[in-house]
Amino acid sequence: MAIIKCPECGHPVSDKAPTCPTCGVEIAGKITTCTNCGTAYFSNLNMCPNCHCPNPRSVATPSVPTTQKGATTPPVPTIQPDTVIPPIPESPAANEDKQEKKSNRTILICSFIFALIVCGTLFYFYHNANEQQEEEAYEYAMQSNDPDVLQSYLDTYKDADQAHIDSIMSHLNALKTIDNDWTNAVVSGSKEAIEAYLQKYPNSPHRQEAWNKIDSIDWQVAKKADTAEAYQIYLDQHTDGSHIEEAENAMKKALSRDLQPEESQMVSSLFRKFFQSINSRNEDGLTSTCEDVLSSLLGKTAATKNDVLTFMHKLYKEDVTNLNWRLNNDYQIKKREIGDEEYEYQVVFTAREDVSRTDGSTQEGTFKITATVSPDGKISSFNMAKIDL
Repeated sequence: MAIIKCPECGHPVSDKAPTCPTCGVEIAGKITTCTNCGTAYFSNLNMCPNCHCPNPRSVATPSVPTTQKGATTPPVPTIQPDTVIPPIPESPAANEDKQEKKSNRTILICSFIFALIVCGTLFYFYHNANEQQEEEAYEYAMQSNDPDVLQSYLDTYKDADQAHIDSIMSHLNALKTIDNDWTNAVVSGSKEAIEAYLQKYPNSPHRQEAWNKIDSIDWQVAKKADTAEAYQIYLDQHTDGSHIEEAENAMKKALSRDLQPEESQMVSSLFRKFFQSINSRNEDGLTSTCEDVLSSLLGKTAATKNDVLTFMHKLYKEDVTNLNWRLNNDYQIKKREIGDEEYEYQVVFTAREDVSRTDGSTQEGTFKITATVSPDGKISSFNMAKIDL
């Protein structure tokens, strides 16, 4: 057995080895050693690739001519067995080239590993950034009542966590239901429908719009009624309504134009006290119902409270034993504004006088009374005339 250089890769190998352990080429029975230079080469080659010496195995054996009997056959030259060639040591240049290739391979491997690490790191941060961005977008969308925001999330994060997608879809469907119910309430134009909507969806994105609708409906109701009471109801129900100033101005006009129930009650109570004081000869009670100066008292201008007492005393003549005034409560009251939220009242009504005399006779009389009540709720003028029935 001899050590030869593999004709394929140049590495030392036994000539009896089945294959080269380095490159895997077949060796045993496939290799010829040059008898001239000792180079091992494949047996199928016609000559040595190094010194070009013919391959002995490829040289054809010449045919032996037929000779006459007794002729001698020349001897056939014998082929010497293959000479064992010791392994040729590698040259320094080849060794350096091998080391350079190995170094280049190491650099490539290290570069590849480094590239993988960089790519993995970048992918990690990119993935984390995307996850954080998706989480923020999800939280924002879930807090939003705008369907466009939710739809934008679904369009942007199609590969998001399924739980997030399901939550967004559920929220979006709920908003669509709320929008549909809101549209139906608005189309109905009914305050009750809008209030029912608010009761069902107290946190609806249309809440403020619903309150504005109710405010508008109540304002239209107040304008249609056009009374101080109607305007006051609007002001009480909508302390921050859109028509506060309009309602206040309209109520002032209505108050100056329309007699309010409490005003009518005030007028009737005033004259009831006036005549009851006459019936009972209560001077203090009588004068408390009148202004200090009356513009007119039974035709007298600039009358004082003493003039009022004189009027009462004249009613009680010497032969009068009893005097009783009865009001017919047929008040006709006209209201007139004389200052900023100050009103006087022109009053017309009738009263009946029953007189009992010392001779036992009685007398009845009906009088038409025309009077004025001041903004302070006191009589500022008083005139009356007897009505013949």
